[in-house]
Amino acid sequence: MNLVADDLTATSPEVAASCSLENYLALPDHTMDERISAARKQLGATTILLGHHYQRDEVIRFADYTGDSYKLSKVAAETDAKYIVFCGVHFMAESADVLGHDGQQVILPDLNAGCSMADMAEISQVEDCWEVLERFGRAAETIPITYMNSTAAIKAFCGEHGGLVCTSSNAGKAYEWAFARGKRILFLPDQHLGRNTGFARGIPLEQMTVWDPWGLQGGQTKQSIADSRVLLWKGHCSVHQRFLPSHVDQVRAKYPGIQVIVHPECRWEVCQKADALGSTERLIALVENAPSGTMFAIGTEIHLVNRLAKRFATEGKKIITLDDTGCLCTTMYRISPQHLAWALENLVEGRVVNRIQVRPSVKHWARVALDRMLEIG
Repeated sequence: MNLVADDLTATSPEVAASCSLENYLALPDHTMDERISAARKQLGATTILLGHHYQRDEVIRFADYTGDSYKLSKVAAETDAKYIVFCGVHFMAESADVLGHDGQQVILPDLNAGCSMADMAEISQVEDCWEVLERFGRAAETIPITYMNSTAAIKAFCGEHGGLVCTSSNAGKAYEWAFARGKRILFLPDQHLGRNTGFARGIPLEQMTVWDPWGLQGGQTKQSIADSRVLLWKGHCSVHQRFLPSHVDQVRAKYPGIQVIVHPECRWEVCQKADALGSTERLIALVENAPSGTMFAIGTEIHLVNRLAKRFATEGKKIITLDDTGCLCTTMYRISPQHLAWALENLVEGRVVNRIQVRPSVKHWARVALDRMLEIG
């Protein structure tokens, strides 16, 4: 059946059965390539496919745009495509829906593609934290910043309470923005990015204290909150937290002269031992701009590391992972060629599956927080 995507027509039970996800998951990865390409051709300009750097090769090869969460957010805010198929995780698709235009629809090929870091901060816990700050008379002087890796509800909370969203690309600018407006930052939900960003801006470690959402008053006292400049939410990335200082020592011992570059979601101790740190876009740029013969050990998700190793081998650059046991983002890996083919072929048949839609009441303030992020660059 060859339908224009705008024509939401009725479909026979036989066709609907053939488009059930179970029928796709039983097929090998390589059998999806031609089907994905054909569906994309039929959908044409109505559909844009975004792929995060941590996606597997079998999926990201079909993306119109690849990038980190900041770059893909900008694309989502600017595209006129009716359908945005987001090969990433849930919070990214939520942000695309918040930033999209009226009439656009965002699709996540697998609804199980979540983020363990985002799951470490629930909106009720954040509201409890804020109540403590209000009780101690510290809320008015505190600016909440949430990392992109958070739910739309938490982004909305930050927007409504005078804060904003940041990514690893612009966390430093977000700190500047916040300290121009308040005395203290509540940084959600990744303690490591918050700590590394604060330290890079000259904030002593002792003035950055960890708020434990499972502890009484976050494990804090009235005085410890008053003395803090950054309250770090007790959350982390399950991939980047696996990198240890000993990994840096080991690769330096084995490969003298190697350049160690890591993502700022890594522990502070790892970042202090590294030669450079940055978002995935900056890590890529560091490799791109290095002279031939340079060797890198990169502390980030293994799919990106392997992709860079293949890409730059012809330029005489050697790239290895900082931890040779491999660090796979299991939730990002859930997006498979089968899920992508299923979502696209359903669109061809006039059905939108796995639509991500943020409630209007949440969308307004989340949009405020995301717009502030885009404004600071």
